[in-house]
Amino acid sequence: MKIQTLFRLSLTSVAFALTCGVAVTFAQQSSSSSYQVNEVFFGTGGELNACSGSYCSKQSAGELTVGNTKGNQFQAQAGFNTDRIPWLEIDVTKSAVNLGDITPTSTGYDYASFTVKSYLAHGYVVQIYGSTPTNSGHAITPLATAGAINPGTEQFGINLRDNTAPNIGADPVQRPDGTLSGPFSFGTYATGYNTPDTYKYVSGDVIAESLSSSGYTDYTISYIMNITAITPGGTYTTNQSVVATSTF
Repeated sequence: MKIQTLFRLSLTSVAFALTCGVAVTFAQQSSSSSYQVNEVFFGTGGELNACSGSYCSKQSAGELTVGNTKGNQFQAQAGFNTDRIPWLEIDVTKSAVNLGDITPTSTGYDYASFTVKSYLAHGYVVQIYGSTPTNSGHAITPLATAGAINPGTEQFGINLRDNTAPNIGADPVQRPDGTLSGPFSFGTYATGYNTPDTYKYVSGDVIAESLSSSGYTDYTISYIMNITAITPGGTYTTNQSVVATSTF
């Protein structure tokens, strides 16, 4: 007898969340008791605020260096028109997940995707929140520790890798930023969700992170679900959220 289990999931996002974990900020300006340098500038041809009585503009001419440079303790943004305000962007690009009809001998699977970009921060973390799929009070058992797929056992899990069994998902894509020759992106998967064909789900876990300011990184969340022969049939649903938080 086939047990029909249909699972639909939607992802929502918190567009901006900011916490300060330590006292150092990389958006700091040079100042003393008498003077302040607003965005340190060397050279000619650039101005952040060229203003008259009615209009203001940003100007640049002969710009030779743009982008990010960093060491173990500090980093800098080069360019005439860099912004001094830290910000964080997250965009959920595929939110609906349908694992289809699942039997005790077949695994249900699908994926969701999102993109993160941060600026003037030490980095960011991305957490996932929400219950496991539930139907009439019965919740599918999550994989509390990373493990492989085992049809015939109740399982619910995710990862952020390119998997082969089933063939689903993708590794994080660090996109080039503007006209730069290489990627200005440093986002990657977090421990526990970083092994192909191995899945885990704990609400509140960090699933992705960057250790520095980063251009766009595209993430894919792979979902899997298994049931037993006595798992109640029906439609299993849940709602989950991905939350990105800047770190300083």
